[in-house]
Amino acid sequence: MVRQYKYEPHLFRRYKEERDYFSFLSGILAQDPDPISQLSREITDITVERYDQIMQYAEEGKPFIAGYFCAAPEIYEAMDLPWYMIMATPFLAASAPYLLGDIDGAEAMGLGTDWCTACRLSLYYIEAELTPKPWALIGLIHPCDAGNLLHQSVARNQKWRDVPIFATDPPYFEDQRSIDYFAGELRRMVAFLEEHTGHKLDLDRLREVCIESNKQYELWAEYAQLRRAVPCPHGWGIGGPQCFAAVQVFQTGKPRGTQWLRNLLANTEQRVKEGVGTIPNEKIRYFWFDLLPFGWVFEFLPWLEEEWGAVMVMEMFGFTPYTPIDIRNEDTIFKGLAKRNLYDSPMVRQARGPADYFAADIVRVVKDYNIDCVIWPGHMGHKDGSASTGIMREICNELGVPYIHIGLDLFDKRYTTPDECKDKVSKFFSAMGLG
Repeated sequence: MVRQYKYEPHLFRRYKEERDYFSFLSGILAQDPDPISQLSREITDITVERYDQIMQYAEEGKPFIAGYFCAAPEIYEAMDLPWYMIMATPFLAASAPYLLGDIDGAEAMGLGTDWCTACRLSLYYIEAELTPKPWALIGLIHPCDAGNLLHQSVARNQKWRDVPIFATDPPYFEDQRSIDYFAGELRRMVAFLEEHTGHKLDLDRLREVCIESNKQYELWAEYAQLRRAVPCPHGWGIGGPQCFAAVQVFQTGKPRGTQWLRNLLANTEQRVKEGVGTIPNEKIRYFWFDLLPFGWVFEFLPWLEEEWGAVMVMEMFGFTPYTPIDIRNEDTIFKGLAKRNLYDSPMVRQARGPADYFAADIVRVVKDYNIDCVIWPGHMGHKDGSASTGIMREICNELGVPYIHIGLDLFDKRYTTPDECKDKVSKFFSAMGLG
């Protein structure tokens, strides 16, 4: 099959710059012999390779798709379909020097500043032709209004009007009927991808991918358990986000990703055995209950460690309540994928359904990880979570654990500056007698 539109060298400039950015980071990390830096370098190398693959397929007119981590990427892998997430830039390259200019570009385009920055940027990159145009798009109509609005905007976008689009319909409640229904949605997604890419799904290949994927989630869960140690062996610099990138995005069901997790686990086991923490004097163990502040992470999280001895023991994307996939037959595989991608995936898990998920996850993490305080950053786009902040605060009160809602933009540091966040958190720590 050949793509109907002609490839133009000037297209998806930002995507190329992202690749170069990660290549630059990889080069820096390669010069640091520290094992943790080398683990991070492996993830950046894997990221660069995916970018290279997508650009190569775009230039050669081969099928590739845009999708989401919570739409069963095991299926993409089994169908041999390279894919990228249209929200990738805000999450992967948010610390790149061009991010703030892109946010301003989205605003100049007329995209409302009350809309989640990640969604605004994603639509801006499409409209400005800065991101590759896929053969087909797996959209997202959950977990939040902002994601749904992005899906609707892309579906009506003139630049991508010839791109076929499909979105799985998510049920609200967690029960067997919902799992059965969503498994049917994933089957419809497979039929859609087969029609528009020419790639067919082989059940035996899907089973192989799921077996390897199960291994990855098992290793990830073991790693997450090791972070319960006091002192915590790793801080914000390595852990959940990298595991998530490997398992749910770049190395889903691939042996290389499994080996990376084994290497991470071995490093962590050794540090726990030797009683080595991420900082010399751990004073505060906090649960960062959301995405990391990607746009200004290096200006804030290291400061928490250095100034307050505060270690991020767990965060939303590192929490691993994933269910193994039963690979006995086609029916059990699709139902297992349905549960994993509807109820287990981070952020989607908490924001899609009842507020009980927010409450239950806080209770489990606080108790399991000896947490001293819970930080809800309150990203301006996560209005679903902010609507539940009262519930989260009440749960923390019952647990006897201090809770703070900051109010910020995870990507735009001008919304609430790093200095303002430092001031809020410092006053919170002092008032609660922490540190």
